[in-house]
Amino acid sequence: MTPASGETASTTLELEGFLPYRLNLLATEVSQTLARVYGKQFGISIPEWRVLATLGQFDVMTARDIGIHSRMHKTTVSRAVAALEKRQLIARRANRSDMREAFLALSEAGQAVYRDIVPMAKSFSESLCLGLSPEERETLDRLIARLSERVSHLGAGD
Repeated sequence: MTPASGETASTTLELEGFLPYRLNLLATEVSQTLARVYGKQFGISIPEWRVLATLGQFDVMTARDIGIHSRMHKTTVSRAVAALEKRQLIARRANRSDMREAFLALSEAGQAVYRDIVPMAKSFSESLCLGLSPEERETLDRLIARLSERVSHLGAGD
């Protein structure tokens, strides 16, 4: 394909070479591929998995804190929490000091699902990195950390 008529190389953005686009595509592909693994067996969505994983890591949190940690919009968290509550995978306890929010935790059934998914998720992560040497994995981790730090600095100017 060629640039649009009248466009020059300096004013044209090649999306397939644009780092933010490439990172987004990769993240989406990885997330959806993993979701097929656990979704088939447990019938949970990506946001539901992120809520389960966050609660599995931190035990008890508010929906607001889950959203901040997992970088999900509050509406997405709310829908995921509602779906998980309906399936009795999480339990809600009122926050007596602030009745507008509740503390969320995995139920026994939710803990069982979490325990079953964690090895699958870890195995998927290992499989994803199979072609990388230990040095390349360390480099990738460092680069991701540096890009994350850089984007935080860029976003701080908002």
